[in-house]
Order: sequence, then structure tokens, then C-alpha cells
Amino acid sequence: MIRTVQLSEITENIKEMCIEANHFLSPDMAEAMEQAQQNEKSPLGKQILGQLQENLEIAAQDMIPICQDTGMAVVFLEIGQEIHFEGGSLEEAVNEGVRQGYVEGYLRKSVVGDPLIRENTKDNTPAVLHIRIVEGDRVKIKVAPKGFGSENMSRVFMLKPAEGIEGVKDAVLTAVKDAGPNACPPMVVGVGIGGTFEKCALMAKEALTRDAGSHSEIPYVKNLEEELLEKINGLGIGPGGLGGTTTAMAVNINTYPTHIAGLPVAVNICCHVNRHAIRTI
Repeated sequence: MIRTVQLSEITENIKEMCIEANHFLSPDMAEAMEQAQQNEKSPLGKQILGQLQENLEIAAQDMIPICQDTGMAVVFLEIGQEIHFEGGSLEEAVNEGVRQGYVEGYLRKSVVGDPLIRENTKDNTPAVLHIRIVEGDRVKIKVAPKGFGSENMSRVFMLKPAEGIEGVKDAVLTAVKDAGPNACPPMVVGVGIGGTFEKCALMAKEALTRDAGSHSEIPYVKNLEEELLEKINGLGIGPGGLGGTTTAMAVNINTYPTHIAGLPVAVNICCHVNRHAIRTI
């Protein structure tokens, strides 16, 4: 049975999600921030986390963006194969949602239309859109506005297979050390292992939308997430990069089959708010 979805519904949801993600912390991140403040051992680190919490409360109460960098809109769509869209172009509907969200929500317009000419598009479009066709008759929408303080700290490592799991650990720790205070810690670290050059980067980005505190269903990957979180927090970068025991609140790892001759690893770091909103329609 084919279900018809009007593209105006996609536009309206994306508009609301752009505004929501930029003003309110997702429930998983709110819990992670509270946990971080309780567990932080450094007095200065605890103070910084308190200031970050105060900023989040003011943003929610006064409808002011959590951060002045309201990001480039990254949109993931999981579309059921029994869906039929009506009302125009899906890509245009997504961009119209971003346009309305950023203009009507008074969010900073941070996108330039050409990477070298660099003229602002004045409405934060286009979004970066990733589409996956799945079974069923539902559309799952993830909107993740990505600020570039943290995005600029992203890395891809094309490791040799012989470097193995230790090489993966070194790559992730290298990326986090190099990021230092630039990614606005405490951070969430998304990691993609396997696939190809572009696949591992996409997995790392989507890993950031997974609940902080959740773990991979693959036992060795779960163990790797926990070990890397402990090692990252042992680096001493701390909240705001001013020292402490909470450098990261979560390490989320996605994996995919790869070629016999390669071991691609991508690290996509997000700042302490790790903005994302998720809806299913």
C-alpha cells in the first residue's frame, strides 16, 4: 500500500527542526551535560560546565540560539520505499524548510554559494542532504546544524589494514588532541570505520546523531567506544579547553565492510551542544 506524503509537510517539519535544534538541547545531550557536571573533578572545569549550562537555560528561555554559529544544515532522510511524494521536488522542499527556519527563526546565515567566490546565500541554503531508501511507509528526518569550529577539526585517515585496532585508536586520539579547545569541548566524537574515503566520513557524521550514552550493538565496537572515551578524557583538555577530566561526553562509532587493502577511519567532532533534532512522519 503506497502512502502519499505532501512535500509541504517535509518543509514544515524541517523548518521547525532547524529552529528547535538551534535553541534547545536534545534530551540525550541535556542528560550528558548534567552527568558531565556531576563527574568533573577539576574545580575550574566544573565552573565552566556550570556556565555552559547557564547559557543553555538562557537560550531556551529567551529563544536565543545556543551558539552564534548556527551551522550549516545537514539533513538525513530515511525514506520508506512505500512512500510517494507529491508537490514538487524533494530537494527543493528540504531547502525551503531550511530557508524558512533560518529566516523566520532569526538564525545566523552562514552559507556561501561558492566555496571560492564566497558570496553569502542570505538564507543558509543549500543544506547538505543525505538520502537513504528503507523498507516501510515512514520518513525519518534528522536535522543536524553543524558549526564549523568543530567541523574544521574533522579528519580522515586512510590507514593500512596492518595498523589494525591500535591504529584506529591512535587516529582518533590524534584528531582529538589536534582539535584541542577549537571544537568547544566537552565534545562528542563521531567515528566511521570502514567503507571507502567518503563512506567513513558519512558514517562519522551520522554517528553524532546517535544518543549520547548509547552504544554499538557490536561488542568489540562498544568496548572501543568506552575505551576511547576514557582515553580522551585522560588527555586533560577539559571543558572549554581549560583543563579537566571531561574532554568528551561520548564516542559514537559506526562501522561498514571495507576493501582488503584499506582501513579508512573518519573522525567528526562536535561541540558540547551536538545539535540535532529527529522526527518520524
